[in-house]
Amino acid sequence: MTTKKKITAVTAKKKDEMVKVALLGFGTVGSSVAKVLAEQKFPGIILTHVYNRGVARKRESVAAKYVPATAKWTENIDDVLKSDVDVVVELMGGLNPVEGWLRKALSSGKHVVTANKQLIAYRGVSLQKLATQHGVQLVYGAAVAGGVPVIPGILQGLSGDRVNRLSGIVNGTCNYILSRMETGAEYATVLKDAQQLGYAEANPSADVDGFDARAKLCILSRIALHAELNPDEVSTQTISTVEAIDFVYAKELNCTIRQVSRAQLDGAVVHARVAPMLVPLTSPMAWSHGTQNMVVTSGNYGGDVVFSGHGAGGEPTAVAVVSDLLAVSQGAKAVELPVRKRQVTGEFLAPHYLRFVVDDKPGIVSSIAGALAKVGANIDSLLQRPGYPKHRLPFVVTTEPCATGVIDKAISSIAKLDCMLERPLTLQMLVPDDKVE
Repeated sequence: MTTKKKITAVTAKKKDEMVKVALLGFGTVGSSVAKVLAEQKFPGIILTHVYNRGVARKRESVAAKYVPATAKWTENIDDVLKSDVDVVVELMGGLNPVEGWLRKALSSGKHVVTANKQLIAYRGVSLQKLATQHGVQLVYGAAVAGGVPVIPGILQGLSGDRVNRLSGIVNGTCNYILSRMETGAEYATVLKDAQQLGYAEANPSADVDGFDARAKLCILSRIALHAELNPDEVSTQTISTVEAIDFVYAKELNCTIRQVSRAQLDGAVVHARVAPMLVPLTSPMAWSHGTQNMVVTSGNYGGDVVFSGHGAGGEPTAVAVVSDLLAVSQGAKAVELPVRKRQVTGEFLAPHYLRFVVDDKPGIVSSIAGALAKVGANIDSLLQRPGYPKHRLPFVVTTEPCATGVIDKAISSIAKLDCMLERPLTLQMLVPDDKVE
């Protein structure tokens, strides 16, 4: 009975009634949400609560001027959960203690708007069931690609299609680093710049090692491929082993390098991977620079659709959050289609880029060719730029299309050669309509 009254209060407000909103988190995105609400003055919506740790300091911040004077600032989450707010907007991130708070909010008849990609990747299905059970909505349009409306675009605009493949650049930090390296900068230098600019955390592992993008790929797979994936089973590869020389060789192959998140449905299995990959210069993903995000979906009926824009930053992300809030406050409901648990593998049938750094000796190329031939992989090309010392010589071999696992087996053998000064770098090469294995 309580839940029914709550739904009516949110979805059928009278003209003189307000939709009450609580904001959990007043950091970069949370304060930007407050700013958008204050400047846009959307009718029928009022910010009534702001929760944050160290709330006294937040109240003294410049952004606090965007919070209505009547709003309650608090460090006690029960002030929000036990209040009569209609919508809880969560912008704190992480699983604990946020998951428990949002479960209580949904169970008490409050709608939830969140940008929490880890929460939605790991707990999205169960949270959605809880929301449905209590007649409220769980909306997370800002969880992937920030201000780019890829989630609502897929849910509302592509639900009539049968999407079988998606790929994209969904981590602005990695895209900033790799597009800077494209001009000749070294990884360590660019990472330091990214940290100073606020694009990368002091511990950048979540971004550079692929875990942030992995969570986003799982969310996209759920809504586009209708496949529930366990994020921990999705293959990831760090960008930290990519060097400036790799962009030089990539250019010779008419490619660049980007962190790509890709998933392809193959019967009951989804092939999924997050890794730095060689991307043809003709691909839309090669055009994405800085903190831009891009997602490309491929459907049986509608073909390819590209979503692109600024994925990072407080204000672009706040636009997505506020758009979700407006949709909820006006009773809009997302399309829901069945989602099935799927097995996941990182195997793809693709050409591969192999970069070696060696103490040059006779017979190295034949040893590499022999190791590749032993597992059934064929060399397509060999590139060696002049000007590097023989005692530390970088050169590249590309292969004809083969399974990633096959290449990994060969590399394990090649890495043991006495001439190898570091473990060879292996990158998939994207090609149009590449296949799975």
